[in-house]
Amino acid sequence: MTIDLTRRILLQLAGATSLAMAAAGAVRAEGNAQGGGPTYASRTPMRVGSVTLRVKNLDKVADYYRDVIGLTVIERSGAAARLGTAGVTLLVLEARPDAAIEPRTAAGLYHTAFLMPTRKDLARWLVAAASHRVPLSGFADHLVSESVYLDDPEGNGIEVYADRDPSQWQWSEGSVKMATDELNIPDLLSLTNSRVPDYGKAPDGMRIGHMHLRVGDLAQAERFYHGTIGLDPTRKRNGAAFLSSGRYHHHLGMNVWQSQGAGERDDQSTGLAWFSLVMAKQEVLAAQEERLRKGGVKVTTIADGVEAIDPWGTRVRLLRV
Repeated sequence: MTIDLTRRILLQLAGATSLAMAAAGAVRAEGNAQGGGPTYASRTPMRVGSVTLRVKNLDKVADYYRDVIGLTVIERSGAAARLGTAGVTLLVLEARPDAAIEPRTAAGLYHTAFLMPTRKDLARWLVAAASHRVPLSGFADHLVSESVYLDDPEGNGIEVYADRDPSQWQWSEGSVKMATDELNIPDLLSLTNSRVPDYGKAPDGMRIGHMHLRVGDLAQAERFYHGTIGLDPTRKRNGAAFLSSGRYHHHLGMNVWQSQGAGERDDQSTGLAWFSLVMAKQEVLAAQEERLRKGGVKVTTIADGVEAIDPWGTRVRLLRV
């Protein structure tokens, strides 16, 4: 199949008439976030492991992540689907056919960010998305990363991005420099054949680079995810905060743009059930568990780790891998 992948087509998919409008869409989707690198992110003391979502239409949503993102269906039943790449589980979908759709004003998931191993992988994916006329919500250059935004069939936000080399990041007093500039589409697409899509499935090295959450109160969220979970601040701006482990740009973003004052989430609604932060060293996990208990957080022991619950009811699993 061939496709005349022009700037016009990409702008149509993003519902925009200019690259500036598409960048504005990325501002709404990400809020000027930052980037990193997959190998860099994977060797930090903690990193994001997998995500579990509650969905109404399991088949429709599972097919979307398979066909649009390129994840492999590892296991599937009438109750759940497990998807990933190279045998690594990245996403679990739980069927909740009678659930109400979680409103965007509630605390919960803002987006799951799938990190491509290379910039060329992002270009190949973008060609495939355009060839299938996948609706996009924005795209932008954040100086340290290049990102494309979209939503799954039930409104769960997604980012697909590639990172610039960490040597290009500019840090000042613990904060990383970034922007939301126009994405240089011709330069990105010069890395691949834009007329012949060749993105059959997600590359083996794809991982979830970061999670972005809606929260009800930013200070309270920082106390939990920084003060208790132990992630370090990397950026704060206009109702949003970003945290990471090991000086990655951010493993976690949080904002109150739509959810200021939100109360406890309804666990009978769709949306984020839990996500994991994983670590390779047992002593790091032990230290995290002690930190949680000293912080007065209810901790539940689970296989390979512990589970805690944030102030809005989102479960966070700290796991040894």
